[in-house]
Amino acid sequence: MSKNIIFWSGIVGVTLFVVAAILGGLQINDYSHISQYISESYAIDTPYGKALRFLAYFPCGLLLTFFAFSALKKFPKSNLIKVGFWGIGIFYGLATVIVSVFPCDSGCNKEFIDPSISQIIHNLTGLLTYIFVPASIIAIGLGLQKLKAHNSLARFSVFFGLFCFIFIGILLSNPNSNYTGLLQRIIEGSFIIWVIRCAFLIRGYQSKKLITID
Repeated sequence: MSKNIIFWSGIVGVTLFVVAAILGGLQINDYSHISQYISESYAIDTPYGKALRFLAYFPCGLLLTFFAFSALKKFPKSNLIKVGFWGIGIFYGLATVIVSVFPCDSGCNKEFIDPSISQIIHNLTGLLTYIFVPASIIAIGLGLQKLKAHNSLARFSVFFGLFCFIFIGILLSNPNSNYTGLLQRIIEGSFIIWVIRCAFLIRGYQSKKLITID
């Protein structure tokens, strides 16, 4: 697989996510990126929710899934690295596809009162994402450290994974606070920064001792 194709799948995937998150907020009067979840901008009753879900988040998820499974082949063989990239592919890539197909109820039903099946699937998928994606990033970092390969990405991965867990803990401790949107965007932004860093490494690294490049 061409390293440029892998690179662009990651970059375009995260770009779609960022653009959709911004545009989603613009369609709703008084929408707050500080206090409201990203999911609220493409909930079941939003004016352009369906377009955002299937023209942005759905392809975003497919691209990130492709990126994770393809990027794995460019790194040294390691069970930790393999588990990490599979975790990102499933719980970040495919999970984004799932939440685009199963949006949350109006206002994302924060009190979880009589939730729809779509809301239940959406919430469960989001919870699994926030548990397993940081863990997967840390696994990749530990795998790279063990192989003494890509020391900068190894340290970066462990740091960002732990950083995400801290903010996820804060978010889950009070999911109805006035800063849920900000906390979620910090977490999602960390995922995005990691994907970008990994994508640029794949595109630019030439040494076959540490990474296999076609």
